[in-house]
Amino acid sequence: MKKILFLAFLLPACFPVWAQETGMHFEKGLSWTEIKNRAKAENKPILMDCFTTWCGPCKYMDAKVFPTEEAGAYFNDKFILAKVQLDTTKTDNDEIKKWYQDAHDIATDYKVRAYPTYLFFSPDGELIHRAVGSSVDTKTFVTRASAALDPSRQYYTLLKKYQDGNTSPDFLKSFSLAALDAFELETAEQAGEKYLNTVADMYTKDNVEYMLKLPRKTTGKAFATVLANPSKIDEVMGKKIADQLIMNTIINEKMPKLVSKTAPPADWAAIEAEMKDKYASYADEATSRIKVLYFQNKKDWTNFQPVVVDYMAKYGAKASPGELNQYAWTVFENCPDMNCVTQALDWSKRSFETTNNPLFIDTYANILYKMGKKDDAIQWEEKALALTTDENSKKSLGDTLDKMKKGEKTWKND
Repeated sequence: MKKILFLAFLLPACFPVWAQETGMHFEKGLSWTEIKNRAKAENKPILMDCFTTWCGPCKYMDAKVFPTEEAGAYFNDKFILAKVQLDTTKTDNDEIKKWYQDAHDIATDYKVRAYPTYLFFSPDGELIHRAVGSSVDTKTFVTRASAALDPSRQYYTLLKKYQDGNTSPDFLKSFSLAALDAFELETAEQAGEKYLNTVADMYTKDNVEYMLKLPRKTTGKAFATVLANPSKIDEVMGKKIADQLIMNTIINEKMPKLVSKTAPPADWAAIEAEMKDKYASYADEATSRIKVLYFQNKKDWTNFQPVVVDYMAKYGAKASPGELNQYAWTVFENCPDMNCVTQALDWSKRSFETTNNPLFIDTYANILYKMGKKDDAIQWEEKALALTTDENSKKSLGDTLDKMKKGEKTWKND
C-alpha cells in the first residue's frame, strides 16, 4: 500500500456533517452573504471551516471533534459556524455548487493554502484570526479557537502591531507562535529570528523548545545554533534529535530548487562542493540523501536503486520508521533487482519493530510476496489486516490479501 509520510489521519471517506443534534451546529442553506448578515444582526463572530473532500485531517475533525458535546457547548453560542468546501467533485450537491464562486474567492482572498484552515471573522465580516491544521482533541481546538475572542491573541491584531514595529521580546515570541499556528511560516520565521537575536542563552530548555517549533532556514540563527552545538541540543532535550533537525533543514531548503519545473539537471559535483563548504561533517550524508530524493522525485528508478542502497548502507541506522517504510515501499514498487528488494525487506522489518504499524507490516508482506515467499506474505498480511481499525485501510489490505491468495501481482511496475 502506498504510504504518505505526512501528518494525516486516515478516516472513512465521507462528506462532513453540516448539522447535528449534538456538537457544533454549522449553518445550512445560507449563502456567504446571508451568513455575514446573520453574524452582524446577532453581533457574533464567524468561524469558517475551510476544507476539502480529500483532506484526512479535515475528516478527523468532522468525526472526532465537531460532534462532541464539549465542542457544541463552547462554539454554538459564541460563533456563527460555517463550512466551505474548497475543492470540487463530480458528486457535489446543489448547495455546494452554489458556493463555488464564493469558495474560490475565499481561497484566493484569504490565501488558504493548507487544510483544514479555520478563518475567524468579526461580526462586521473583518478577518481577525486564523488557525491551520487539525487538533488532536476538542480541548485543544477550543484553546486555539479562543484566541479569536481575545484581541491580545488574535493573529491579525498581532500582525498589525508587528507591522507597526513592535520589537518587544515577549511580543516577538508570542507573535511568532501565533503566526506559526496561522501557517504564516515566513512571518513566523522572521519574527522568531528577531526574538532569538535578543536571547543571551540559546541553550536553556525553554529557548531550545521554542527554536524547534519554528520554521528554520540554513541562514538563520536557530539553524546556526543547532549546527554549532548539536550535542548540547540533545543534552537539553534529553534525546538525540539535533542531527535529524540539521538534515531536514538542509533537505527542505535544497530539494525544491532542484526539482522545480525550471531547474536544470542536477550538477552533483557542484552540490557536493556546496555541502562540504557549508555543512562540513554533514556534507556526505546530505548529498547522499538529496540524491535519493531527487531520483525518487524524477521517477528515475535506474539511478534511484544504487543511490538508495548506498544511502541505507551508510546511514540507514538513523532512519525513522516512516523513512524505512517509504524507501522499502518505493523499492518494492519500482526496482526489478531482487537483490535490492531483499535489502528493502530488512528496512521494512525494522520499520515496525517498535511501532507495530499495520501499514508498515503490509509493506513487509508485499516484499515477501514479490520475493516468492507467498505463505509468509499471506501470514503477515493477515496480521496487518487484524491490526487495522480504519475501514479504508481494511478494504485495501483485504484486496491485497485476496490477490496474494490468487497468485496475482500486488505491484504495478516491474
